[in-house]
Amino acid sequence: MINTLHFSSDYEKDLLTCIQKEVDNIGYYNLPEQDTNYIDNYLEQLDKIQGLANISDVVVIGIGGSSLGTKAVYHFIKPVRQLKRNLHFIDSTDPITITNICNSLNLESVHFLVISKSGSTIETIAAYKYTLGLINGSATDYLPFTFITDKNSPLEKHAKKVGGLIVNIQDNVGGRFSVLSAVGLIPLILADVKVDCLLQGAKKIKNSFFEKGYMQEALLKKATFYAKNSTNYNINAIFSYSDSLSFFNDWYVQLWGESLGKKQKNSAFNIGLTPIGLTGPKDQHSFLQLLTEGTRDKSVTFIKLKEFNNQQTVPNITLASLENLDLINNVKFSTLINLQENSIFESLNTSQRIPLDEITIQKQDEFSIGQLIYYYELLTSLIGDLLNINTYDQPGVESGKQILIQKLKELKDKQ
Repeated sequence: MINTLHFSSDYEKDLLTCIQKEVDNIGYYNLPEQDTNYIDNYLEQLDKIQGLANISDVVVIGIGGSSLGTKAVYHFIKPVRQLKRNLHFIDSTDPITITNICNSLNLESVHFLVISKSGSTIETIAAYKYTLGLINGSATDYLPFTFITDKNSPLEKHAKKVGGLIVNIQDNVGGRFSVLSAVGLIPLILADVKVDCLLQGAKKIKNSFFEKGYMQEALLKKATFYAKNSTNYNINAIFSYSDSLSFFNDWYVQLWGESLGKKQKNSAFNIGLTPIGLTGPKDQHSFLQLLTEGTRDKSVTFIKLKEFNNQQTVPNITLASLENLDLINNVKFSTLINLQENSIFESLNTSQRIPLDEITIQKQDEFSIGQLIYYYELLTSLIGDLLNINTYDQPGVESGKQILIQKLKELKDKQ
């Protein structure tokens, strides 16, 4: 295989120029400074129709970028804060999953968010039809649905006909880059997540990058390394040492998989970086062996949490025949998990040809996860430019959609 990538000696300057040109055309860049008045207006409308105090559960009906980012933020915050409402996610056509979620709900105190950028996502519309059927069979005198979609989409037109609440997604924001748009902010604000702090965290990373702060050099160097070594280290693993980041890992997998697996512009050359999401210490006992002694085609980014909102310690108990493990007595679990991360990082660092880096999250709060999200969105865009691909389309998934539509038509004809 021939690596067709080329980098000028002034690659940093060239890359910054490319990214700065994108800022005016790619919507996610400017989401940290968005006007959030639309959120207040929406909440007022929802309160008049259903009454915010009457809503205990919110169901997000959406797949891929319409739910993964929201799920990542929600499950990062939920373990450390008492939130007002529960979020549920119908992001599959698995009938058991859909049935179990719906059976757990009180239809008199639930609100559904139907989210589809195109407004015609088959999985989303199928789940919407199912939940609508449940509502039509209940005694509610209002429509407990909000439709979050692009302007003039088929879903928006439907929402206007049935009298549902509508929130439009900001212009030129792709699904996998949409967590800081209405796609993520509406469900998160309903759950009582502090979306202003989320945006502030993202804004700090944006300002640091575009105003020549510390983040500019760090991201440029990291993106350039990944792009230059995309054929040697084409598998990139995130190793997150907090269970609350497991859904962030899922979001990252979609972000990189769908953004960076492409054919190059004006070329038939296929290129891509394969993302893997790992959670420590669990995956120390499953994937670590492959990282340590497997093929040297992987880079690893460790993500650790500096401060856990929990001070639980290992009890001072001596166990028969396990006296040698008394060294863990009185050790905080937060200290233990970070010592595990440090140890695995150090062990991999002694192995040859395994590129490593480490990200430390200061606190388990909205500001920190906002930083992390925007950091990875920027990194993805930078790598995409260097790989000479269109980071923001996904032509590789369209064929499967068209085949599915044809199969559904054939099924309909047989009925």
